[in-house]
Parts: sequence; C-alpha cells; structure tokens
Amino acid sequence: MNKETKNVMIVGVGGQGSLLASKLLGRLLLDAGYDVKVSEVHGMSQRGGSVVTYVRYGEQVYSPVIDRGEADYIVSFELLEAARWLPYLKKDGQIVTNIQQIDPMPVITGAQTYPEGLVEKMRGTGAKVDALDCLALAEQAGSPKAVNIVLMGRLSHYFDMPEEAWQKAMEAIVPAKFLEMNKKAFALGKNA
Repeated sequence: MNKETKNVMIVGVGGQGSLLASKLLGRLLLDAGYDVKVSEVHGMSQRGGSVVTYVRYGEQVYSPVIDRGEADYIVSFELLEAARWLPYLKKDGQIVTNIQQIDPMPVITGAQTYPEGLVEKMRGTGAKVDALDCLALAEQAGSPKAVNIVLMGRLSHYFDMPEEAWQKAMEAIVPAKFLEMNKKAFALGKNA
C-alpha cells in the first residue's frame, strides 16, 4: 500500500451532502489503515453558499488543509464550483464533477451570467475532467439527494480500493433505511 500523502477536495453548494461524502471517504481510508485528516466544512453551508471540505490521507498527516496546486482530486457537486477551485488541483490531478448548474447569487440577481463551456475550459487548462449528470443518476437510484454517493461511486474509479471496502464504509456511515438506495447510487456512479 502506497502511504504517500494524497489530497481530496470536496466542493459544492451548501446542503448538497458534502459532509456525508467526506465522512464516507474518511471512513474508507481509515479502514484501509491510513492516517486521515478531514477538515470542517467552510463556507455558508446553510444558505446555498460555496462549501469546501478537505480530506488528506497518508502514512502520517499533520494538517487537514490543502493549498493551491496540492489537490490530487477535486470532487465537485456543481460545475462552477469545480472551475472555482481548479487552481487547487495538482498538474496531474483529477476532477470528478457533477454537470449540474446551481446559480450563485450574482447570477440570480442578474448581475452576472452563468459561464458557458466550463468543462471544455477546464480541460483547456490541461486538467483531467470526468463530468457526468450525477443528479439524473441519483434520481434513477431513488433520490436527488444521493448525488453525493453517485460522486463517491465515480471517485472510486480512481482509487485502488476494493468495492467491498467502499460498501463496508457505506454500511458504517449511511443510515440503514437509506442504505440500499445509496448502494444503488454508488453503483450507478461507478458504472456510468
């Protein structure tokens, strides 16, 4: 097992389930024997503001904070958030993003327009971008709230961890009444 420190940023808009996603990822990595640091959620999570959670793991991790150019992975619940946090991605890092667009306040008020072609623009910087309609997959699984687990399923492509480890972490974190739906959401994200 490679114990080099790796950095994952989970970014989105308040209320999208980034905390559950970071708990799931943290549990998976702890169970795999890594030292794991998960930051608190930053941002106006109660008001639909920008939210970021840091997950760092390795042999020994001292700080939960990820600086510009240090993220191995950016997992984004919303397209503009992926673009906003792009400067934090390492040169060979991977973005996994939902293509959903949630208008920020300047767009809602009419002061700005939502940028077009964000996936192409991010790829144009050399970033590896895996973009999919996680909301449609979550709805297919049974709930639009399962976007977070669809994203974790997609992220699992880039981790050298057996699916059973992800399932075990899900069983530990997700309430029993939502477990089957979340397992379906994970599988849809993984196999999209």
